[in-house]
Amino acid sequence: MRLGIAILVAALASFTLVPAASAAETGPPKHATARGYGGAVTSVDPEASRIGLRVLKDGGNAVDAAVATAAALGVTEPFSSGIGGGGYFVYYDARSRTVQTLDGRETAPAAMGHDAFIDPKTGKPYGFSPARVTSGVSVGVPGTLATWQGALARWGSRSLAQSLEPAELLARRGFVVDRTFHDQVEQNTRRFKAFKPTRALYLPHGQPPAVGSRFRNPDLARTYDLLADRGGAPFYRGALGRQIVHAVRKPPTTRATTLPVPPGRMTRRDLARYRALRQAPTHSDYRGLDVYGMAPSSSGGSTVGEALDILEQHDLSALPRPEALHYYLEASALAFADRGAYVGDPAFVDVPLDDLLSDDFATERDCTIDPAHASQKPVEAGDVSSYDGQCPPGRATRTRTNDTENVETTNLTVADRWGNVVEYTLTIEQTGGSGIVVPGRGFLLNNELTDFTAVYDKADPNRIEPLKRPRSSMSPTILLRHGKPFLAVGSPGGSTIITTVLQILVDRIDLGMSLPQAIAAPRATQRNTPEDLAEPAFVKRYGAALEALGHDVVTYDDVFTGTHEIGAATGIEFGKGGLLTVAAEPERRGGGSATVVRPRK
Repeated sequence: MRLGIAILVAALASFTLVPAASAAETGPPKHATARGYGGAVTSVDPEASRIGLRVLKDGGNAVDAAVATAAALGVTEPFSSGIGGGGYFVYYDARSRTVQTLDGRETAPAAMGHDAFIDPKTGKPYGFSPARVTSGVSVGVPGTLATWQGALARWGSRSLAQSLEPAELLARRGFVVDRTFHDQVEQNTRRFKAFKPTRALYLPHGQPPAVGSRFRNPDLARTYDLLADRGGAPFYRGALGRQIVHAVRKPPTTRATTLPVPPGRMTRRDLARYRALRQAPTHSDYRGLDVYGMAPSSSGGSTVGEALDILEQHDLSALPRPEALHYYLEASALAFADRGAYVGDPAFVDVPLDDLLSDDFATERDCTIDPAHASQKPVEAGDVSSYDGQCPPGRATRTRTNDTENVETTNLTVADRWGNVVEYTLTIEQTGGSGIVVPGRGFLLNNELTDFTAVYDKADPNRIEPLKRPRSSMSPTILLRHGKPFLAVGSPGGSTIITTVLQILVDRIDLGMSLPQAIAAPRATQRNTPEDLAEPAFVKRYGAALEALGHDVVTYDDVFTGTHEIGAATGIEFGKGGLLTVAAEPERRGGGSATVVRPRK
């Protein structure tokens, strides 16, 4: 980089949080909905969306803009994303009219034993929080940077250096702290105080950054600068990788912390062998639309697809809203039962994907739904070894497994002037990931390995194995009509991602809502549990009617954030004449930012 920039970086090195000179500053305005032409970007953050939009306006394509937006989210949404994590990248190529994907999920180290989450002192599993989530043992080999490199090399038109430059500048000049950023630090104060570099970055005076103050991350700017100059080599095979491994194996804890912080087992060879995997998407059809999603190691594509296949047996648009929602909840429970029984990393588990997405299998699963009364949950998984599309007298296999996925992730949706589309979900798992900032590098490491089932069971497809990718619920989804994009949508939210995407599709396709209305609508999630968990507005609007159908509707409460929100989606709908309807959340996670290249044709 230029000498002047290097001098400026050095001058800023000792400053992280810069209070506003007088009154509190305000960041760029957020608009939850935009309509227009020529390309669009939508994400949870206005700085990130604006950076992605600038790439489109300067001639970059959807992949270029998606990577630039994601890099910016690593600055402004560091507790949900960043190069210390992983994710899933779904791409529609307008020239070939095909959907392709990259699996950038984190992997377990080669030395990850079956007893990794067992406390050797007690012989019992570590408690989920704080021991498992705040640890080195929970850190998987990060895949985000490899995903960016792979996407740009295959489908992009710009270099990694060009894609990182706007985010590097953002990290250097800083951004205005909003309520969500402040609250996420506050919720993690105890965890962040456990690590020296994390405390120095996010709690420099012992308190979370004030709303309206300016937050700078010069260490992350220097890291992006390094990657821009040298690519992924320092991260996966060089000095930066050595620093990551050291932080995992010997977490940089403070003397005062009382948290256990079990160390991890990652090695430099684990980083060097990592690859983002190019693979075919899942495919199902729904009401004449082709639905493409993420194949395992994600369970998103198969579970959303199976639930849609079940729902297609019914004309939801002709039903009263509570009855349509009854079918949505029941189909979701059935698909989640099958997810728990069959879906894991296909490198280690024989995932019967064709069976799970079979219309005949869906017809049999639908036979178990009582139109007048909710089933007793958890329901049992279907038998993929024996089905013929006829209603059987009843059969059972395995029961549900517990989910440990956390809700903080982030999602972005991009379209360009040529018709290419990206739906990208990325994460570091828990809000704040493992809590470990790599010393001198400015980014948090993930705690994705907590997505494995803690106690090893050979019958569990999500059992812990060395070099395995834990099952994910991330569900970036692209729908085509006659080979061209109709809708792209995705969301954060742990295992509620699946139900969030599913409900948005049902609301938009079946229940007469526009895309912005479907994203804003109150949500409920049914993941094969005795209760239907729902946002307060959903409980108020539909709770009594669903309870009359036998549902137990309970207000969703995220124990980690204290909120009642489910998901934080983004999406783009493709209309006639090139019209783009671009949507983000109006309120959840502080509201998102939808942008469009040109408001008029």
